[in-house]
Amino acid sequence: MLENPRSPRVRAVAKLTKRSARQETGLFLLEGPQAAREALIHRPETLVEVFATPTAMERHPDVRDAARDAGLEVIFTTEAVLDSMADTVTPQGIVAVARQTPASVRDVFAASPRLVVICEEVRDPGNLGTIIRAADAAGADAVVLTGRTVDPYNPKVVRATTGSLFHLPLAVGVDLATAVERAHAASMRVIAADVGGEDFLASRSLLAEPTAWLFGNEARGLEDEALALVDMSLRLPIYGAAESLNLATAASVCLYETAFAQRADS
Repeated sequence: MLENPRSPRVRAVAKLTKRSARQETGLFLLEGPQAAREALIHRPETLVEVFATPTAMERHPDVRDAARDAGLEVIFTTEAVLDSMADTVTPQGIVAVARQTPASVRDVFAASPRLVVICEEVRDPGNLGTIIRAADAAGADAVVLTGRTVDPYNPKVVRATTGSLFHLPLAVGVDLATAVERAHAASMRVIAADVGGEDFLASRSLLAEPTAWLFGNEARGLEDEALALVDMSLRLPIYGAAESLNLATAASVCLYETAFAQRADS
């Protein structure tokens, strides 16, 4: 059992809360039983280590069994060690280390996708994590992140995905023009979500066709250079007195409307 919160092994795991350590090692941190469970079920080959308190393993025997099936030994620790490793105040007794396995943007669009999300300069970890989760729920084929978007392996992003990070391909550090070019080559219409765009309801019938949605920065939206790359821009109507919609909420609406249209058309 690991008992010393200051041991080199514990410190190495704790450093993964920092982007520099994640970039150097190619690893990232998972916290809690849900994240560990989803990784073990969907991408067990990415897991390097699983740490847990004995109490947590008694509470979540399915995680213990899935780790065993994946050929991973659960390393027992004290509560103090788990707290030292984790980014959260309450890691729920389980922490795991996984390899980053981003997809190739070429492979994403070579697979003839019907629904793809492109994020340009999305900076809030919670927003990005929720967008990835919404993309997964709406049946999107992939999520593409430009180099100006927050690190998807940031612990806050990972937590906000609630495991969806392991369910669909994620391309990272992509040039926006390249992403749009590849989407066009895959016969996709690229649509920007933008407050200055056309009314969403007037063009929703187009969503039945293969679509790549482009979402921009929470505060500034998309720059003119980015908007010049897309086929069209759409805005969601505001019927009440709200000034605007949260980015992740707006993205969820756009993705589900697209999923509804594409499934009605099939």
